[in-house]
Amino acid sequence: MRTRVLIPALAVLSTAACTHTTRTVILGANPDVASSSEANRGPSTAATLGVPPGHLPDEGECRIWIPGTPPGHQPRPKSRPCSGIESLAPAGSWIIYRPLENRKLVYVREVDGRRGGLVIRTRIFDIETTRLLREETP
Repeated sequence: MRTRVLIPALAVLSTAACTHTTRTVILGANPDVASSSEANRGPSTAATLGVPPGHLPDEGECRIWIPGTPPGHQPRPKSRPCSGIESLAPAGSWIIYRPLENRKLVYVREVDGRRGGLVIRTRIFDIETTRLLREETP
């Protein structure tokens, strides 16, 4: 008699435990900015920007950011003048700049993956949406 009461209770518990749902958001390529060499670059910087707002440099200043490294393990100082920062940027890092004239933009200068200090491209993002607006090469 005791097992008859226990089986319906387990059925109700197992059904309730399966009601949790998760949501996965997949960021696709930005159709406004397309290029023929996009397949050779790997993941989009827009999808991997991942810089928390509190870790962005002050307006008119720069900071070095190492993609894939947690915010608490990023190099210091958080924000500094931009002059001479390229020589300090290690291979594969980003130099993030926030202009004074347009606070809604973030400039990400990507440093070569093999040679520190060598900027290979600059990508300009909207700070609120992290949407890639344009790309420039030096």
